[in-house]
Amino acid sequence: MISLARRRLTPAETGPALRALSEWTPVDAPGGGLHPGDVGWYLRFDDAAVLLWTDGGEPVAAGFFDGPVLRVTAAPGTDLGALAADAEELLEPGNDQSDGLPVPGWELDQKESWLVMSWTPRPVSSRAEPVGADGAADRVLVQRSAFAGSTFTVERWRTMKRSPAGGLAVEALVRTPAGEPAAAATGWFAGLGRCGLLEPVGTHPDHRGHGYGRDAVLGACAALADRGASAVAVVTPSTNEAAVALYRSAGFAVLRENRDWVRA
Repeated sequence: MISLARRRLTPAETGPALRALSEWTPVDAPGGGLHPGDVGWYLRFDDAAVLLWTDGGEPVAAGFFDGPVLRVTAAPGTDLGALAADAEELLEPGNDQSDGLPVPGWELDQKESWLVMSWTPRPVSSRAEPVGADGAADRVLVQRSAFAGSTFTVERWRTMKRSPAGGLAVEALVRTPAGEPAAAATGWFAGLGRCGLLEPVGTHPDHRGHGYGRDAVLGACAALADRGASAVAVVTPSTNEAAVALYRSAGFAVLRENRDWVRA
């Protein structure tokens, strides 16, 4: 008999959720709506709240709200019906999408889909350099330039790195010949023989079209492979043709197409 309990974790308490998500990560791609790296990137916010469901004290699912989207990954064999019934208590008007958890009465989104792409470790050549504290400001500059409306800051980078997920992160930064920050990628490790994740990847608008983004991607992928990742995945909107072309050029192949569940 299933007896679900749900906890809301503060950033400092997310260790059990991260460990569970790592254990549930397959060798080739994320298995649900969340990879440990999705939580790691979310933990740049000091008020982040992660949900952990347990059954008899054992973790069976983890998730969080990514804006209006409830993103969840469950352990293999979990009763998704019971999990969805509990999750419905969290879904208020405005929370109209679910990634990884079918909600009764909802339907698959026909307007937008997401490509899950995977990279198999291989020797690569890249101009990327790792990012440490001295390079944080340049890493932030690329992020804010690449994504309109980004709220990333050096302090949020530090918050992310101090979090329980900080040790899972690898970061690659590519500079122009003049030393200007051009592209960056953050990768997330899920353990030996597990699939890593890229989240996020960006190129400064002033430096697009010169292969810097591809080098950042390959630099992060190589760093994850060196740590023992079995593969590296990335998830991108199927309509983002530039991103899909970038990942294909770096050797990624499409594994599947995902659609969120949306309120009918």
